[in-house]
Amino acid sequence: MSFDVQAVRALFPILNQEVNGKPLVYLDNGATTQKPEAVIDAISQYYRNDNANVHRGAHALSDRATTKFEQARESARRFVNARSTREIIWTKGTTESINMVAFSWGREHLRKGDRILVSTMEHHANIVPWQLLCGQTGAELVPIPVDDRGQLDMQAFDDLLDERVKLVSIVHVSNALGTVNPVETIVEKAHAIGAKVLLDGAQAVAHWPLDVQKLDVDFYSFSAHKMYGPTGIGVLYGKEELLDAMPPFMGGGEMIETVSFKGTTFNTLPFKFEPGTPNIAGAIGFAAAIEFLESLDRKALAEHEQSVLNYAVSRARDYDGLRLVGDADHRAGLFSFLLEGGHPSDIGFLLDQQGIAVRVGNHCAMPAMERFHVPGTVRASFAMYNTKDEVDALFAGLDKVKTFLM
Repeated sequence: MSFDVQAVRALFPILNQEVNGKPLVYLDNGATTQKPEAVIDAISQYYRNDNANVHRGAHALSDRATTKFEQARESARRFVNARSTREIIWTKGTTESINMVAFSWGREHLRKGDRILVSTMEHHANIVPWQLLCGQTGAELVPIPVDDRGQLDMQAFDDLLDERVKLVSIVHVSNALGTVNPVETIVEKAHAIGAKVLLDGAQAVAHWPLDVQKLDVDFYSFSAHKMYGPTGIGVLYGKEELLDAMPPFMGGGEMIETVSFKGTTFNTLPFKFEPGTPNIAGAIGFAAAIEFLESLDRKALAEHEQSVLNYAVSRARDYDGLRLVGDADHRAGLFSFLLEGGHPSDIGFLLDQQGIAVRVGNHCAMPAMERFHVPGTVRASFAMYNTKDEVDALFAGLDKVKTFLM
């Protein structure tokens, strides 16, 4: 099956607009993807027809909402090939998922002298929770360096792996550099010394299928809004035996079995980690996004996205005055760059005047920016609906930016 990008674009209503009198060229997908009509409709239909709180309701609307909510969990389980829905925890997104592991698993298992390994290319969401945890436990956060091309230094990783390492928490795809890390090798080597592995999959799950059982990862976190779903909802996948042994992350309704002033007992998985009224509409929209992705030829989709990205990177390498920040052999979804004589914020503003949306700044990855001795970059990030014509529009836009800056 071939990938018909124009047919796909027609499914995203927001793309059919002009910005500043120019056709919208949306290249900020690393921040959030646009939403297909199917996702918008699923959320709207829930609010129009089924809006009610889930679980324990004694009426038809609650029954329907509960059914859709738990069917969404099954969709998420299938999407990552988890063994059971007990391994699928609804969260607000990748950030909350990582914090949940840090403060539920980490407090139980980390002590003074223990080590957590992260990479220098991490998003702040995979740095700050561990710093907070280390401040409470006496454990040490150790960064794995990256080389001049933005690739993980695997020799340094090997050298850091010893009995002190209890957790390796690594980004699957860097949101700042586009680097795809060798996660299969990382998991295998970490497990060989008895460490657990958490992967930040926020930038990965939209681009290719994921099989957590085959990968054998202990925890995997991702967000709906980076894979064509709504904001405010994500998933923490965890191996059932690990989640079952972890204490609750937050207290409230739903996550309990019994409550008295003598003591409280807690609910079973996955509800133990889901206090309060959940994001019901978000879960239903998330399921619609999963079903939308699954309706496509994922192999053809991945080939299309990689073809557009390769074309963009090739043009960037040949573009006079442009510096790529990170140029890994294996990249996905995006590239970051600087333009001689221009500040990223000015470049972003001038591109926006031409209808081209990019992201500028440090991308919540200050250590990565420090590694490359830059305050920030311009980031162009791609999704299924982007085309080579839009890449050409980006570089035509940069031509005008250069003229203005001169």
